[in-house]
Amino acid sequence: MVIRAKAPLRISFAGGGTDVPPFPEREGGAVLSATINRFAYGSLQPRTDGRMSIESVDFGMSMELDCAEDITFDGKLDLVKAAIRRVGRHETEGYDLVLRSNAPPGSGLGSSSTMVVALVGLLQERYQLTLTEYEAAHLAYQIERADLGIHGGLQDHYAATFGGFNYIEFGNHVVVNPLRVRDWIVNELELNLMLCFTGVTRESANIIADQTSRVESKEDDTLAGMRAQKELALAMKTALLRGELNELGALLGEAWTQKKKMSPMISTPHIDEAYEIATANGALGGKVTGAGGGGYMLFYCEFRRKHRVAEVLARMGGEVTEFAFASQGLTTWSMSDA
Repeated sequence: MVIRAKAPLRISFAGGGTDVPPFPEREGGAVLSATINRFAYGSLQPRTDGRMSIESVDFGMSMELDCAEDITFDGKLDLVKAAIRRVGRHETEGYDLVLRSNAPPGSGLGSSSTMVVALVGLLQERYQLTLTEYEAAHLAYQIERADLGIHGGLQDHYAATFGGFNYIEFGNHVVVNPLRVRDWIVNELELNLMLCFTGVTRESANIIADQTSRVESKEDDTLAGMRAQKELALAMKTALLRGELNELGALLGEAWTQKKKMSPMISTPHIDEAYEIATANGALGGKVTGAGGGGYMLFYCEFRRKHRVAEVLARMGGEVTEFAFASQGLTTWSMSDA
């Protein structure tokens, strides 16, 4: 029996960074996000020779492990090894793992964290673990942040596990508030939003480490930007649920202005130029979708101007794409290997 899993990537409208410790413990964080039809996929096929093979299509890398040997981290597929070591450390028979994603690592769509969620789904089915959505998301967070010490927040693991539109609150506990967004609003968003790949992937942990050090040293601009992000996440939630989408587009631009205050590493001259060109040609607002420095930018444009914005971004080297929203979170299933 072969086990399959998929978990959706996400776009973040506002609040990103307020989910990164120590800010949520000190002041509470909030993020407005939604999952889209880009996924991290995984397949697990059991074997009986006491070995495990891992193939990562995204990294073009593969390796084999002996079930009887201790798993060590050496920079090669450590995320996968960390998940196996935490969940499947007593494995004796072995299996083949194949993993791939619709977005490259460093895309700003939460691809690395989403892959960990997909891995948790595979291993949960392999070992018949009974986990709630909150437990699965927390386990994925622990694997990436605690076991490997990778700097970052909590939102991606919860977004990928729960799926859909969510207003997620962070503090002593994480609370996921699913939003009942009407169908016409979802359709209109899909018509008016676009993603533009900047052509550059980045190591988000470096940007987040800089942001964290600024929070710990209580730098005024960083804290002001993060507090504004929380307020904007709430304001955008209201605009979203009321169908005030031009207002949401404008708030998206304000979220970008405030986000840039959190660290000088978040924007680049290329990103600033893309934003200025997009808004000059009709975009109501936009922002990077992750920690910053590269990856994807999200723009809101009225449909009649959207093609013009896409054309000017393409002329400056951006890869423009449309997308749809995905309502389901982490999904697992099994099939015969015959």
